[in-house]
Amino acid sequence: MPINVIIYEDNHFLRESLSSLITNADGFELCGAYENCNEVEAQVEVLKPDVVLMDIEMAGVNGIEGLKIIRKKFDKINVLILTVFEDNDRVFEAICAGATGYLLKKTPPKKILEAIEDVYNGGAPMTSNIARKVLELFPKQPARSEEIDKLTQREQQVLQLLINGYSYKMVATELKVTLETVRTYIKRMYEKLHVHSVTEAINKAFPDRRLLTLLIAITGLLSMARL
Repeated sequence: MPINVIIYEDNHFLRESLSSLITNADGFELCGAYENCNEVEAQVEVLKPDVVLMDIEMAGVNGIEGLKIIRKKFDKINVLILTVFEDNDRVFEAICAGATGYLLKKTPPKKILEAIEDVYNGGAPMTSNIARKVLELFPKQPARSEEIDKLTQREQQVLQLLINGYSYKMVATELKVTLETVRTYIKRMYEKLHVHSVTEAINKAFPDRRLLTLLIAITGLLSMARL
């Protein structure tokens, strides 16, 4: 079966070029091509693409907002950012919004097709200099505080699961322990970190919230890539 693709690109010439590229490539099918994301929810609902090629800067609903809508309503659909922007803030924003890959528009047509196929098969393609910028977003020293070293390995596991959005009950199931045991771990964490809530514990263990957000997003990206 062909890989079904939708394109969101406001530049008419580039939109036509990408449309032609997809239409004439074996194993791909163009479902639609649009100049903005104003109707993205309805379009994705009807056309059911496998991969969305998404520009960032568009009039009306832009690519980042469109990406967030897709992630909220259709979280299994792959969204491959294709943009001219390679600054850290745009990369950070796109990855945290749930992009499955990030390419620059100067990427050769053959590589774009390979990236679409890669993301469809579970990969997380990035232009090489974008991948380098992602690495540059991480500091030379760990993003976590030395405070976390006060916790046992098990307590750190519990904290990481809480960061990932697990409830106490879900933590208990994941670690195969009782709910009361989880509460005991959390109580000990509070005592060691001198805090009174999970939010305070996370803030103390990971004071750089921007890096923590990126870490969680990258973890999710790699999880979707099934690495």
